[in-house]
Amino acid sequence: MNRPAVAALSLTSVSTFVAMVAYAGPLGNATTLTAAFAASPAATTWLLSSMSVGLAVGLLPAGALADLTGRRRVFVGGALVLAAGSVLCAVAGDARTFVAGRVIEGLGAAGVIATGLGLVAAVTTDPAHRARSAAWWGGSMGLGIAGGPLLTGLFDLGELWPATYLLLAAAGVAMAVAARHCFVESEVDPGRRMDLAGAALMAIGLTALLVTLVEARRGDLGVAVTGAAVALVTLAGFAVVQLRRRHPMLEPALLRHRGFTAAALAAVGTGAGVIALMSFSGTFATGAMGLTSLQAGALLALWSATSAVAALALRPLALRLTGTTQLAVGLVGAGVGLLMLSGLGGPPSALRLAPGLIVAGVASGLLNGGLGRQAIATVPAERSAVGTGVNNTARYVGAAVGTTLVSVLAATPHASAATQVAGWNHVTLLAGAISFGTAVAIVAIDRGRRAEEAR
Repeated sequence: MNRPAVAALSLTSVSTFVAMVAYAGPLGNATTLTAAFAASPAATTWLLSSMSVGLAVGLLPAGALADLTGRRRVFVGGALVLAAGSVLCAVAGDARTFVAGRVIEGLGAAGVIATGLGLVAAVTTDPAHRARSAAWWGGSMGLGIAGGPLLTGLFDLGELWPATYLLLAAAGVAMAVAARHCFVESEVDPGRRMDLAGAALMAIGLTALLVTLVEARRGDLGVAVTGAAVALVTLAGFAVVQLRRRHPMLEPALLRHRGFTAAALAAVGTGAGVIALMSFSGTFATGAMGLTSLQAGALLALWSATSAVAALALRPLALRLTGTTQLAVGLVGAGVGLLMLSGLGGPPSALRLAPGLIVAGVASGLLNGGLGRQAIATVPAERSAVGTGVNNTARYVGAAVGTTLVSVLAATPHASAATQVAGWNHVTLLAGAISFGTAVAIVAIDRGRRAEEAR
């Protein structure tokens, strides 16, 4: 791999790691944040969900803007917005301010994530190099998810939770500066216009959808029904706009590409299955198992850190597989690992959960690399940021839906240990079924593609 490609891949990997540390950090110290802000149960839900709102809303528009105006420019802006949101979180004196900071962090992270792989692809056309880049990207994602809860757990020991966000702010500024030296600016298409109507409708629709999920999770059905109605109307409007505009943000032709559809579906299944369950695992570990936030983060790292190592170690295997096969194998492996976490009978222990977490981690590493690979392989080169944006939007929307289902079906941390264990057994089966079902669906899509090509 040439020097520009190495520099671009290095910064893309670091920036993905930082974005995932920001995303996963509150999973390790939700109890601390709730106490610091004297947050109600509803506010606690938003403390955990708010960055997902920024990510889901910002990823596709960031990708479209990057392909239109320059990917490096959007990356730099995203890194600085991430830094600004982190500063707001660090100085927050109440839950509302912290939630606002987390949403801003999500918007900034969207600019970083949507552009990274496209910036690497701009300096290397070798398929093997791109597959290697996707593996490093997947590894960085897993490592960041592992590092976030551990970092917040460590600072909790000294009652220094704001330090996490000050470090994230410094990292965001450093990434913006480094981008000038590590990335080559992509070409700008002067004949294309930004789809502002589509961006606005999608932002309103996804925000309303996520509000619906969060409020339904805490039992406010009035707000949930209103949010669902707004989401339905605005997302339908988004679809109409994309069909009618000359330069839509999401070209309908992309959705007719079976490889693109399979990758987006795999992202939804990943979010709704393994990511949703792992997002809940910290609550289960501190509630039913009585672990500290640091111990819960270490337990979660059996999955996330393993996925980081596996994304790199399994790269030779991934190169022998088609992109869709890689996704299907990863989803099946994740399903097996999730089912191994079920069937708890007595007091749960880390030793009992470890094998399932490790198996799910290995599969997630293969899956993350496949998602990164297909996000740019199934779209034209000039639309690579949109491909990454769509793929990651699908992942975070899937995670929001899955986390809501898991939270509704599982027992609350205030229930008895036996009730929490029973609830855990139910949601592990659900998450495993989602993973297996998604694998079957994308294999069917791929067979349809091959049948079309054979005609």
